[in-house]
Amino acid sequence: MTKFSLLDHESVPKHEIMPEGELKSVLSKYSIEKEQLPKIKVQDPVSKEIGAVVGDVVKITRKSQTAGEAEYYRLVIE
Repeated sequence: MTKFSLLDHESVPKHEIMPEGELKSVLSKYSIEKEQLPKIKVQDPVSKEIGAVVGDVVKITRKSQTAGEAEYYRLVIE
């Protein structure tokens, strides 16, 4: 039996856990703290699939008609 991956679906944008160095530069760029980012629950199906844990920041890369690609960031919470 083949396991279905949510990330293989065309409607689900790319999700990845951000490395600490990249996260620091994004937070610095926007002059914000990690806790000010929008949230995503650790029980979210995509969070579970990528192995995110509470405190991680997930970078979501979406296709955009105007920008080509747009990046969004979500803090993983309980």
